[in-house]
Amino acid sequence: MVWKENRENAYCEITPAILSLKEQWEKKNYIDPKLYKEYNVKRGLRDEDGRGVLTGLTRVGEIQSYSVTEGEHIIPQDGVLYYRGIDTREIVKGSVGRRFAFEETAYLLLFGELPTAAQLEDFCAQLASYRTLPTNFFRDVIMKAPPRDLMNTMQRGILTLFCYDDKPNDIGLENVLRQCLQLMSNMPVLAIYAYQAWRFSQGESLFIHKPHAELSTAENFLRMLREDRSYTELEARVLDVALVLHADNGGGNNSTFTNHVVTSSGTDTYSAIAAAMASLKGPRHGGANNKVMAMMDDVKEHVENWNDEGCVADYLTKLLNKEAFDRSGLIYGLGHAVYTKTDPRCEVFRNYVERLAAEKGLEDELKLYQSVEKIGKQLLMERQHKSVLSTNIDFYSGFVYEMLGLPLELYTPLFAVARIAGWSAHRMEELSVGGKLIRPRYECVEEHRPYTAMDQRQE
Repeated sequence: MVWKENRENAYCEITPAILSLKEQWEKKNYIDPKLYKEYNVKRGLRDEDGRGVLTGLTRVGEIQSYSVTEGEHIIPQDGVLYYRGIDTREIVKGSVGRRFAFEETAYLLLFGELPTAAQLEDFCAQLASYRTLPTNFFRDVIMKAPPRDLMNTMQRGILTLFCYDDKPNDIGLENVLRQCLQLMSNMPVLAIYAYQAWRFSQGESLFIHKPHAELSTAENFLRMLREDRSYTELEARVLDVALVLHADNGGGNNSTFTNHVVTSSGTDTYSAIAAAMASLKGPRHGGANNKVMAMMDDVKEHVENWNDEGCVADYLTKLLNKEAFDRSGLIYGLGHAVYTKTDPRCEVFRNYVERLAAEKGLEDELKLYQSVEKIGKQLLMERQHKSVLSTNIDFYSGFVYEMLGLPLELYTPLFAVARIAGWSAHRMEELSVGGKLIRPRYECVEEHRPYTAMDQRQE
C-alpha cells in the first residue's frame, strides 16, 4: 500500500486497487438465499413467523405483543412492556406530579423491587456522587478529534474510563455493580460533553456546565446542554418519560443481546457497554429516530399541502416504490420487530407529544406526523397483507426531541443514556446465572478443494 502523505484524509480514499479487491471479494462471497431455507437457518435469530428464537431467560424485562393459539397461529394484541413484572405505563402514571421516574426505574431494573422513599433518596445520592469525570478527562479524551457521530466519542470515553479504574477486570458482582452505577451516572455527561466538543470543533463557542447533585438525570441533561441552563417543568417531564420508556425492551433487542453475548465471554464492564453502544448506534436500532426525522424533513419539502391526504399518500407511495428519499422502500418508524398491534411506549408518548406540541405552537407539524402515520400504516398493511401494524416509539421520539430543542446529534446518545439502565441489569444477570459462553452455530456452505501451488494459480 502506498501512503499518500500530502493529501488531507488520503487514507480514506477509495482507490482503484480497493475497487478491484472488492470485485474479487464479490466473486467468492455470494450465498444463495435459497440455502438459508434449505438449512433451516433462523435468520436474524427469528422463526419464519417473525418470533425471536428463545436463547435465554431473564427477570429484567418482558414484552407481550401477541398470543399463540393451539395451532401455533399468532394473534396480534396491544403491546405491554413490563419492567420486573410491572407495566411501564403504571410506572409513568405513578410518578405524575410527584417526582421524576427514571432513577426509580433504574433501581427497579437493577434490584427487582420499587424503592422506598429512603432507598430512592440513597440511590440518587449514590448516582450523584459518581456523576463526575476524572480530572482533565474532557480535555485529554473528549476534545481529541471529536466526530459528529457522538456515539463514537462516548464509546471512546467509556473504554478510556477503564484506564482510571483500579479493578477494571474484576467481574465480581459488587465491583460490576459499582462500575455500572458509575457509567450510568457518567453517560449523560459523556453525551453532552461530546456534543459541546463537536460544536467547538465546528467554530462554535464552548460552554461546559457541571451537573447538579440535586437534579434528576433529565433535568441535568437539559441544564448541561443549554447555554442559559434553563428548561421548563414540562420539558424535563417529557424527557424523563422518554428515558423511562427507553430504559429496557426485553433481553432480545440487538444491543442488549450484544451485551449478553459479550458479557458471557467474561470481559470487563467497559468493553461490554461499549459493545452495546456499537450496536445501538446502527440505524436499524437506536439510530432509527434519526431516519424518521430525515424522512419527515423530506416529506415537508416535497408535499406541498400537508393537509391534503392525497398529496401525503402520493409521496408515501413513492417512498414504498423506492422513488423518494433514500430509496430504501421503507417508511421509517412504522412497524416493529416484536410489537404487532401497538407499541405501548408510543401510546404513552402520544399524550406528551400533544402537550409539548401545544406548548411550542407546533400543532401543524404534529398533524402532518399523524397523517403520515395513518396513511403510511394503511399503505403498508395493504402491501404486507396485514390487518394491524404498530407505530414504533421512534416515529414520534425524534419529533419530541426536536421540540425540546435537542440537536439531531444527541438523539441516539440520549437513547444510550436511558438504555444503560437495562444493559446494567442484564449484565449483572448474565454474570450471575449465565455461566456459559454464548456461541451459536454457522453452517459453512463452501465446497472443500485442494491447495493450489503458487505457480499453478491462474487469474
